[in-house]
Order: sequence, then C-alpha cells, then structure tokens
Amino acid sequence: MKQTFEIAPWHVTTTKWSPEDKRIQESITSLANENLGMRGFFEEGYSGDTLEGVYLGGVWFPDKTRVGWWKNGYPQYFGKMINAVNFMKVIIKVNGEQLDLAKQTPADFKLDLDMKQGIFTRSFTVEIGGAKLGFSFERFVSVTQKELVGQRIKINNLGNSEAKIEISSMIDADVYNEDANYDEQFWNILDKKADGDHAELVSMTKKNDFGTPRFTVGMKSTTKTDLSHKEDRVNEKSVENIFEGTIAAGQEAEFEKRTIVATSRDFESESAITNYLDELSSALDSESFDDLLAPHIKEWARRWEKSDVEIDGDEGAQQGIRFNLFQLFSTYYGQDYRLNISPKGFTGEKYGGATYWDTEAYCIPVYLGVANPEVARNLLMYRYKQLDGAFINAQRQGLDGALFPMVTFNGIECHNEWEITFEEIHRNGDIAYAIYLYTNYTGDRSYVLHEGAEVLTEISRFWADRVHYSQAKNKYMLHAVTGPDEYDNNVNNDWYTNLLCRWTLQYTLDILDQVDPEVAEKLNVTEDEKRKWKGIVDNMYLPYDPEKKIFPENDGFMDKDLTPVSEIPSDQLPLNQHWSWDKILRSPYVKQGDVIQGLWDFIDDFSKEEKKRNFDFYEQFTVHESSLSASVYSIIAADVGYEDKAVELYERSARLDLDNYNNDTADGLHITSMTGSWLDIVQGFAGMRVRNGELHYAPFLPKKWNSYKFRQNFRDRILEVKVDKNGTDIKLISGDPITIDLAGKKLELK
Repeated sequence: MKQTFEIAPWHVTTTKWSPEDKRIQESITSLANENLGMRGFFEEGYSGDTLEGVYLGGVWFPDKTRVGWWKNGYPQYFGKMINAVNFMKVIIKVNGEQLDLAKQTPADFKLDLDMKQGIFTRSFTVEIGGAKLGFSFERFVSVTQKELVGQRIKINNLGNSEAKIEISSMIDADVYNEDANYDEQFWNILDKKADGDHAELVSMTKKNDFGTPRFTVGMKSTTKTDLSHKEDRVNEKSVENIFEGTIAAGQEAEFEKRTIVATSRDFESESAITNYLDELSSALDSESFDDLLAPHIKEWARRWEKSDVEIDGDEGAQQGIRFNLFQLFSTYYGQDYRLNISPKGFTGEKYGGATYWDTEAYCIPVYLGVANPEVARNLLMYRYKQLDGAFINAQRQGLDGALFPMVTFNGIECHNEWEITFEEIHRNGDIAYAIYLYTNYTGDRSYVLHEGAEVLTEISRFWADRVHYSQAKNKYMLHAVTGPDEYDNNVNNDWYTNLLCRWTLQYTLDILDQVDPEVAEKLNVTEDEKRKWKGIVDNMYLPYDPEKKIFPENDGFMDKDLTPVSEIPSDQLPLNQHWSWDKILRSPYVKQGDVIQGLWDFIDDFSKEEKKRNFDFYEQFTVHESSLSASVYSIIAADVGYEDKAVELYERSARLDLDNYNNDTADGLHITSMTGSWLDIVQGFAGMRVRNGELHYAPFLPKKWNSYKFRQNFRDRILEVKVDKNGTDIKLISGDPITIDLAGKKLELK
C-alpha cells in the first residue's frame, strides 16, 4: 500500500516529484472518453521509465498464440489493444536544450486530475538552457466530441533575460506495445503531410493471418500559438509543425494543440476519414480552447448530477468513490454499442484491452443505478451480436450451444491460457445472470423475451452438453473447471459454476414458458431438451460440508492445508509476486470471491446464518489479490452485520489504485473493479435490493462517517438517499410516485 497523491474531494493531486512513482502517476491521471484515451504521460517526452500509451476504442490486433504444446481447440490468436500512433507528442527546446524532466530537475512540481471537470494539468518550474521557466500543461479528452483531444501549454519566463523557444507539434507512428512479441510494430503509414499549422497522418494496422479486420486511423492536429511558424517536416514515420519565438523576461507564450482522430470503425474508406478530419477541423477552427472545453465540462456536470456519491467525514473515502466513477465513466458511458469495458480501460496494456466477464458481473449492476437503462441494454446487445462467435467457441470444444469467450473483441475466444480459455466457463452463467439482473431491475422484458431468450437457450444447450452424470452419486457434475478463484484451477465441481449452471437452466425454462410463439419457433427447444434440462436442475451436485455447514469451493478444497492468511509472513504478500504458481495452486488461499460471489448473486436465497458461516470460513483464506474481490466480501459482510469489516473492505475497494494496494497500479488502473465502491455503498451500506419490482433499503452509517448520500436511477425515476446519524431520508427527485421499503416499512415517495 502506497499513497502517492494527496486526498481531496474532487481532485487527485501531488506536488511531489518522484520519478520512481512515475508510472503510477501516469496510470492514475489517465483520461478517456470511451472512443479513445491515454495515460498521463508527459507529451514533451521523458527519457526515463515511462509508458507513452495512447489507445483507441475497438482498435486491436490478433497476435499469434504461442504455446509450447498446442492443444486442440486452442484459440488461434491472442487479441490485444495496440498502442496507437502518438498524436500527443510535443518536443520543446529552450535555447537549444530539450525539455526532459529525466535530465532536468523540476521545482514547484504539481500534477492535478480534476475529476469534476475531466481535466488533467501539470505545472513546474525548471532551469533549462540557461533560463528559468515556468511550464503548465493542460489536456482534456472531450466527452461531447468523441474524436477531439485538446492540449494547452503555457510557458512563463521567470528569469532576467529572454529565452528562445522552439516547439515541434508531432504525430508519431514510431510506437511499440510493451507486450508485443519480438519488438513488433503494428502501424503501416498510408499518407502523411504537414502544412503550417496543420499536420495529418493516416495509418493502417499491418496485415494479419487470421482474417480479422484491419483498422485505418486518421489523425489531424491543428496548432494555435503566438510563436512563429518555422518549418514543417515529413519524416519516415512522423510529421511535425515547428514553431519558434523569443519570450522576454516576465512574459508568457501559449501553445495550443487540438487533434481529431477518426477510424475505419466509423468510415468506410480512407478518403471518407480524411474528408471528415478536414470538415471537423474546419468547423472547430474558429472556437477557442475554452470554447471547446465548455461543453465537455457541462457534460461532466450532468453525469455527476445523476450519479455523485457524497460522503461527509472521510475525505479518503470520498475521493475514492469519485475517482472510481470518473474513470469508469471515462472508459464507458454507453455511447457506442459496439464497445465494451476492458479491465484496464485506456490506462495500460495488461489484459489486452479486451472484454472479460467483469462487464456482466460487476459493471452492469452499477450502470443500471447510475445511467439510463439503454447503457446496460447496449452491453447485453454486445453479447447477443457476438453469438455466432460463441457458437464457434463451443464447437471447438466439441460441445453444443454457445460458449461466450473469456476474452474477446469480436465474440471469438482470444485468450491463450488453458485454465482460462477452456475451463473458466462460469462466464456463461454470469452473462445469463446479467440478463436476469437487467430485467429484474428495469422491469423491461423486451430483451429477455427476444434476444435474451436466444442467448439463454444457447447457453443452456452448452451447459446441458458440458455436464456429465455420475452414477456413483446419482448427480450431474462439472469436472475440469476453474471458478472465479483462479488460485485453484482445473478443479471438479466448483460450487459457484455448478450453481450458475443449475440456475441458468431453470431460468431459461421459465423464460421459454413466456416467449411469443414466433420466438419459440425460432429457438426450437424440444420437449426432450426441456426434460433433460429439468433433470439437471433437479439433480445438480453442489458441494456441501455437513460438519462445518458450509459450501466447499470445490471437491478438493477441504483437503488442503487450511492455514489462515494471518499466518503468512507479510513479506510473502502478495502471493502472486512471491510464490511459485505450483505453491499457490496447492495452497488454500483464495484470490477472489468464489463461494462468496455466489452468495452475492443470490443474496436473498440464503439464510443469514448460511452467509455468515461461509463468510467466516472463506474470509480467513482470502488474499484479495484480484481487484474484484474486496467489494463482494464487503457487501456480504454488511449483509450479515459485520459493519466494521464491510467498511474496511470498502476502503480497499475504493482506494485500490489510489493507494496501490496490490502493487500493480503502474500497469494501469483496475477499471472494472472500480464498480465495487459504488456497489459497497448502495448494496452494502444502504442494503439496496430489488424484490418483486420493489426497491428495498436497510441502511447503516459507518462509524467514521457523518453521512453519505447517493442518487439512484430506477425505472424512469431518480431517487436521492441520504443516511446520517439521525436516520435515513429518501427523496424522489424526478419521475412518477413510487412506494419503496425502508427497513421493513412501506414509504410512498411523491
């Protein structure tokens, strides 16, 4: 755990120049708008340790799967989001010396991420080229004009003599991915030009052997400055406009760069892309930097008005929840149904920028509460539109139905670890559960009775073929699986996976009784299929320990050396950075909620005593080395009355990246797990449930807090819930009157 930024309600700020923490700082100050984004790297260049990452939504490359021993059914490629052409680049020279804070030591250093307005600024003073200058850098990624990124640089001469300045505004295609094989580069340049205050570069991803689409990307930068144009350069892999001037003592120079980025995801041809670049650049040319910024700030205000969580009495908790919501909304806000939510969003290259099961399990529950229902519906449609790929994934395993991928860009599995690709099949159940969750929360049955019914049917066909019947136990089982706890893989009868299998089959049978005749005809589920599914539901094996009265995570879990985490020396944590994989697999230590995940999904289906016994048992073995873990445990802790433990786990979830809990923030932020802090407050502390279409709350106030308040969207209404030392107050902000349940009492809101 390491805190590198100051605590403030709306800002993430540091005044400490610490090169050893630079990658952490870059991750935390990332900006995005769903369409594109970048880490908070220094656009002027930095010759020390840095990751200059710029990423584009939906733009990826299929990298060949490389394994020592090829297994039948292996995905042919491992998809990854590639580092885009660097349009942010600005080279600054002062009296002939290049600005590079790896070589000059700054004073008065400050980084600031303004979460309320979506702006990242840097400032410092530095002695360079015999001059003393103050620099300020400002950038935003527009959430109202998805192709637009704005940069503004101000240079103050703080010395006693004039300083000669040269600034090169560049678009640079000489970029690499850190995870690329053999120092590969992925961009072929199609066209490039520079003329006065404009520079343009069009590139295409290189050819691949798998028939996946290549992407064409056009970038056009426009420069506005009080410096004079010096020259233009068109280099082998870059273009640049160069400006120069002299800043007198006590005077200031300003340099603005705005860039438009358009891709073949939105345009059919290179000419269409370049025409759009010209049109949009021209349309924005008369607008000042502040003019471009104004609608961006207004949109962030609208988002916060709908979703802000206010905490009085704990600024660390307040900063944490806002930081998480800010980064989550930056990554995805439902504006493009073709996109999804990568575990690290636009903040790093780990996980390849692809879609995981995190979306359905953790993100959809939050978007249902903080955004319009269309956002969650788009995420469900994303899976429906990739159903053909899920058929292929199942066929490659010789199975019926659909197996949705663990990792994907296009519906085809593109992950290359056996235990994940082939065995972590609970993701099928997580997708089915998300359909139920959306339907139960919104009351909208149009998806589940049409597209959703098809998804459920094909998932159920997969489950029915994947199970096997044990004559010895007279039960159906699932062998050779991996549950959410990836520290125990290739197991038999993972409790969570078996539970989802059984539940999905029953839910699908229920839905099939409600679909229209034409839908039923299309699905063509036979009576024999239904009987088989019902037989599996009635006879599915779920591990149970009658002595401890708990649900064993899997068949072999209780045979392990059940030594609690508390007995592991602290210098051996986190385990994944100190132990061999073999040692981890033989241990009882739980990476993330597995049984606890199931208790959360079906929280009303288990008694308080059942939840308490299982929480007590598994909490002692859980290391929370998955970013997804703490929030689920927090909700169950709150549900069973462990308020202090719930708050402790909330703090870990809320400040996971800000305080670098898992010592991996440098790799990028944990975007999908940022949902956990909202879930902990709303489902955990406030006890929000939806039962038979009615909202229920059973709030408690953390001891350290004076109050907390949040807004929640529910069935065309916005409610405001405030919990303080005097009790709970719930208001209807907009929408029709509604009756809710507050701690067992009916409350009518008008």
